[in-house]
Amino acid sequence: MAYLVGVLVLVLGVLVSIALHEVGHMVPAKRFGVRVSQYMVGFGPTLWSRTRGETEYGVKAIPLGGYVRLVGMYPPASAVGDPQSGSLLGRIAAEARAVSAEEILPGQDHRAFYRLSTPKKLVVMLGGPVMNLAIAFVLLAAVVSGFGLPTSSTTLASVHQCVVPADDDATRGCRPGDEQAPAAAAGIEPGDTVVQYDGVDVTSWDQLSGLIRASGTSEVAVVLERDGKEITTTVTPVVADRQVYDDEGVALTNADGTPVTEAVGFLGIGPSTMLERQPITEVPAVVGDAVWQTAAIVVDLPARVADVASSTFGSGERDETGIIGLVGVGRFAGEIASTDADGYGMAERVASMLSLIASLNIALFVFNLIPLLPLDGGHVAGALWEGAKRQVARLRGLPRPNPFDTARLVPLAYGVFVLLAGVGVLLVVADLVKPITLG
Repeated sequence: MAYLVGVLVLVLGVLVSIALHEVGHMVPAKRFGVRVSQYMVGFGPTLWSRTRGETEYGVKAIPLGGYVRLVGMYPPASAVGDPQSGSLLGRIAAEARAVSAEEILPGQDHRAFYRLSTPKKLVVMLGGPVMNLAIAFVLLAAVVSGFGLPTSSTTLASVHQCVVPADDDATRGCRPGDEQAPAAAAGIEPGDTVVQYDGVDVTSWDQLSGLIRASGTSEVAVVLERDGKEITTTVTPVVADRQVYDDEGVALTNADGTPVTEAVGFLGIGPSTMLERQPITEVPAVVGDAVWQTAAIVVDLPARVADVASSTFGSGERDETGIIGLVGVGRFAGEIASTDADGYGMAERVASMLSLIASLNIALFVFNLIPLLPLDGGHVAGALWEGAKRQVARLRGLPRPNPFDTARLVPLAYGVFVLLAGVGVLLVVADLVKPITLG
């Protein structure tokens, strides 16, 4: 039941995000005088609609997107010099112009989208993606400052019984001949909170980890809090080879692919994770980092799609850090809602779900900025090109050029749409055949 609730919450979050994305387009368009004939959430058959003023508002059967119909998106043939339409691509563009022109009511050509100035076009087309970014900002602010970010605490979640070599599977059980871990030998137990280490008051896991790694094999006193009482014990760390990680927690490797290790003090303890609230001033950095990471994925998208196809239809394993589709995201939501891991309560579930929806909104923001129709970025690119031509003409004292003929890009838009649909189908198949799970 909890799994289903998680999926339903995700679906609702996605639908609200889509609806607000379209509001981001519609509101400025109406403010600038453009007639908006339809506002729809979803595609396919209409389930419900209601007309208010000159706009039909509705919900359609397939919740995979939405749209607002801005009248006059493409300039009519007369406005762009009556281009020839003999070729197949030319006929497709001509048909797009004709359909767009039919939506312009008599005497209302001044309310067509193509009539807007370049800055106004940019505001309208960027309104949707910026709305997604705003949603992500609000959700991440709630997570970061309301619930907190997962932070390693000084309360221990695990105490290892033996020292496992760095080049071996860290999850394997102890074997005969393995050296007993110092923490277990000293009687330290999961649930203990480290208060002091070698006379130094401990305030964070990073501090404690640094003290342990630097202590070598010297016997040190450790003050623990257990069941509300402080107890003191002594522990003698061992020097063991341990893998080295960079500042972002990524394991470093040598040129031949082997892990980079260093000899450091080792106790054999692992921290529990707790939510720690951060100041609101941290939110912009968190959002910025998420946008940057998402943009890096989008830039590398063709290679990632190829990897998914190779692993799905081949014998290779699917990259756990690779891209996923709607089915995979739904699985994540279900797992978040139904997990029964220790220390993972309602606050952690809500924070994780909000973070997931925020990530989807950031993905919508970045992806929609790709400068290709039918994405918002394609219209932005067309508006910028039109504006640049007008500025050059003004500086050179030339007549004002015709509006940019965006209808000529409609065949490209069809191709992009088919390509995106194919990628979507591939990801659905991949998420079913070789799913990626949070566990």
